[in-house]
Amino acid sequence: MSNRNHTPTRANSPAATSRQGLDTAGQVAAQHARQIDSADSAAVIRAKKALNILDVAQGLAELEGAAARVAVDEKRIINCRADLNQLVPLRYDWAWQKYLDGCANHWMPQEINMTADIALWKSAEGLSEDERRIVMRSLGFFATADSLVANNLALAVYRLITNPECRQYILRQAFEEAVHTHTYQYCIESLGMDEGEIFNMYREVPTVAKKAAWGLRYTRAISDPNFRTGSLASDKELLRNLIAYYCVLEGIFFYCGFTQILSMGRRNKMSGVAEQFQYILRDESMHLNFGIDVINQIKIENPHLWDLALQEEATQMILQGTQLEIEYARDTMPHGVLGMNAAMMEDYLKFIANRRLTQIGLKAQYPRVENPFPWMSEIMDLKKEKNFFETRVIEYQTGGALSWD
Repeated sequence: MSNRNHTPTRANSPAATSRQGLDTAGQVAAQHARQIDSADSAAVIRAKKALNILDVAQGLAELEGAAARVAVDEKRIINCRADLNQLVPLRYDWAWQKYLDGCANHWMPQEINMTADIALWKSAEGLSEDERRIVMRSLGFFATADSLVANNLALAVYRLITNPECRQYILRQAFEEAVHTHTYQYCIESLGMDEGEIFNMYREVPTVAKKAAWGLRYTRAISDPNFRTGSLASDKELLRNLIAYYCVLEGIFFYCGFTQILSMGRRNKMSGVAEQFQYILRDESMHLNFGIDVINQIKIENPHLWDLALQEEATQMILQGTQLEIEYARDTMPHGVLGMNAAMMEDYLKFIANRRLTQIGLKAQYPRVENPFPWMSEIMDLKKEKNFFETRVIEYQTGGALSWD
């Protein structure tokens, strides 16, 4: 991606002379445009005079990073001093590829037909009370969880990650989180649910409130506009946040609800909601993989951060998140429903937790657990994610209906 090896233009070559002439002519033309004309209004005259005293050096000094062309080896995930506005040369091709994949996978909720879901939801015989509870709890948690993630990304993570290709993906992720929040609102409105009840579950339902409170605990410090990385303590604080949000909030907290709703879709119930959740899951799987890559790259570039104390803390964070999701599963499924029960979901969440631990180099903590939902592998398990994207991306781009095998 870099041009560093091409032969530079000699200062006295014809091409250089021509370029210098164009530069000079362009500068003269620009200055001429600034001259006050007799046809100028008083407001235009004031504008031109104000620009005459504009301090260009002061403006450039406010741009992030050093005022120099960037070499690829100068790029870093955090605490980079190179100009953050120079996207190329790319250092982390994986981040750029995820950005391109995210753009290719664009979708909007209005593409999904909700007619059958509305009829089923309104029918007194359509869904059992256990099934209705699952739909409402899933929409209640997700409706605010994706908003909390977007706030964390936009107000904290984007500012503190000092690599432009990673920032490019974070911007795409933030947009996708907005689409997800839009999707939940679209489902809630289509089904005629009580919007106040659904959007306030993160305050009013204990098992939902605990998950939201746990996540918010890890944003307080880095959301402060005065927070800066560069010290051991602050760099660790950022790394904690990334583990909390990518490994736990998106990597564990979403999995019970996704499994429940996708199980409904397999039974031709709430198929419109389920289709949208499958699209959301596709986005979230990419978010998770990106976050894991960022966490591991920070560890490589800053090995002093990943000491035994932080490793133990990260392990505890993932185990706490798993326990909260187990409690949420028991709350949403007090009885067996949709071919599953809370005990099976607990095994599945422990299986997922082991995956999250090992993905960031930690020891699995739940021995001998297996995936009790093999039908989820093509949809949710990260080992299958690459094939999932490659084989389904055309359907995703066109917004075509998904088949439930």
